[in-house]
Amino acid sequence: MFIRNQKLETIKRLFFLYSVIHILLLSFFLSFLFISGCVKIDKGANAVQTANNDTAPAYGDTLVEGTIGEPSILIPMLAGDASSHDVAGLIINGLVKYDKDLTLVGNLADRWDISKDGLAITFHLKKGIKWTDGAEFTADDVMYGFKTIIDEKTPTAYSEDFKQVKKAEVLDKYTFKATYEKPFAPALTTWGNVVVLPKHLLEGKDITKSELGRQPVGMGPYKFVKWTPGQEVVLESNHDYFEGRPYIDRYVYRIIPDPATMFLELKAGNIDWMGLTPIQYTKQTNTAYFEKNFKKYRYPAPAYTYMGFNLCLKREQNTGRCIEKHPWFSDKRVRQAIAYAIDKQEIVDGVLFGLGSPATGSFVPNTWSYNPNVKKYEYNPDKAKQLLTEAGWRDTDGDGILDKDGRPFEFTILTNQGNNVRINTATIIQWRLAQIGIKVKVRTLEWSTFINEFIDKRRFEAVILGWSLGLDPDQYDIWHSSKTKEKEFNFVSYNNPEVDELLEKGRRTFDTDERKKAYFRIQEILADELPYIFLYVPDATPIVHARFKGIEPAPLIGMGYNIHKWYVPKEMQKHKVIP
Repeated sequence: MFIRNQKLETIKRLFFLYSVIHILLLSFFLSFLFISGCVKIDKGANAVQTANNDTAPAYGDTLVEGTIGEPSILIPMLAGDASSHDVAGLIINGLVKYDKDLTLVGNLADRWDISKDGLAITFHLKKGIKWTDGAEFTADDVMYGFKTIIDEKTPTAYSEDFKQVKKAEVLDKYTFKATYEKPFAPALTTWGNVVVLPKHLLEGKDITKSELGRQPVGMGPYKFVKWTPGQEVVLESNHDYFEGRPYIDRYVYRIIPDPATMFLELKAGNIDWMGLTPIQYTKQTNTAYFEKNFKKYRYPAPAYTYMGFNLCLKREQNTGRCIEKHPWFSDKRVRQAIAYAIDKQEIVDGVLFGLGSPATGSFVPNTWSYNPNVKKYEYNPDKAKQLLTEAGWRDTDGDGILDKDGRPFEFTILTNQGNNVRINTATIIQWRLAQIGIKVKVRTLEWSTFINEFIDKRRFEAVILGWSLGLDPDQYDIWHSSKTKEKEFNFVSYNNPEVDELLEKGRRTFDTDERKKAYFRIQEILADELPYIFLYVPDATPIVHARFKGIEPAPLIGMGYNIHKWYVPKEMQKHKVIP
């Protein structure tokens, strides 16, 4: 499963959420993606942790996390953004999840059986688990969630994986069986928290109008307390959590759209955890104060940032099918010209301060599905101008801007407020494209408005956004031509029959070598057609106050997969214990 991430450089609990979600809708059956490299912790900060590593865990204290994006809705199957999944992932569980070593383990499911032909999965649910309102969790909740997510009336981007199920059955109160019509590689991993719903609270109601969207009920390590729009979301520990009461009593998400303001709040001690921007990581935290009071981390982020083009000018309202292509971006020579005009290494060096690498496609390096041999676009403005000329763009009136059919080549790049890395990236692209005769405007929008009113409604020409990737390489929901309706993820309206066929082939076999061939070919096609300009793969650079212990970050999994085991020693606690 993919999640739109408003601040890729923060990817804190990225993969806690994705493992808990299906780990990102694009997760797959028995194949896993591995990222090489290790987590780095600053030595000065690590000394603080080492000095106290023999202090016993204790209940109490509050963890305050700063985030630039406000959640849109807290029912996972209705949410497509990282902020929503970050919060919902601590409240709502799935049947399965990934452990630190990328082993698929049970969550609400105690165990499961897979038929010899791989077409049926029987989940044996844990007994005695209760929703936080006291109702018992049963297989009926799984069935209700399944029926809801495949309902055409449910506005979700995650339905396709569940539509592969030919038959779903409640065998008894604690046993749920899903039988697939065809082999489906991501089958097991899809059963994360995107699908389980409280039947007793939602049955007979319109899920899109349910109060659970803003006041969720779950079974996870934390319970919802309150949501103050534009300010914070407050959670408290679930003392009856089936994996054990979390040590940290309260979890607060503070919504601070400006990273500079958030950094000042960190320095003042008003927040405990945030994702550092590159300049904050490299320049502003190398002081005695931060080395004494905080721990910085750096690890490869399974994510990438891109500039996507709206390839469609007009669509059918109900189906999302393109009925008129965009007059500028429909020609791949134009998209390739723009790629040649952008210096990706300049962005990595100047904007990321070296904390990342240029992207070449929709998969990240050091993963089994990554193709290192695709077409690359080194900075070459002369080649860019040549391609634009071939595509019919010329400066006919001498004003420095290319024209075609009486219209100047100008467009607007949209991106989200509070993400200076993306804003600075857009500014550099604006400058580089001006040098080849393309006029670009840059517009920033508040995150939820950006997603709900512009991306989901296809009201853009070009966007700078990012995808957080799951542990499986299935990218059906991003690239398949059928996934273009509102709230679905192919919002650029990419359409290639061969890619459609390869996406289908990749998810219909359990043979990793065959899947690899399919995904390698997909990357070759995308590198040639460029519906996105793949810009960079960032490093995750979170920082956490040193009083918090039990943190065990790992590549791919990130920071928060074991959040219920984080603790603050009694003598170091800052906030009053909740009874």
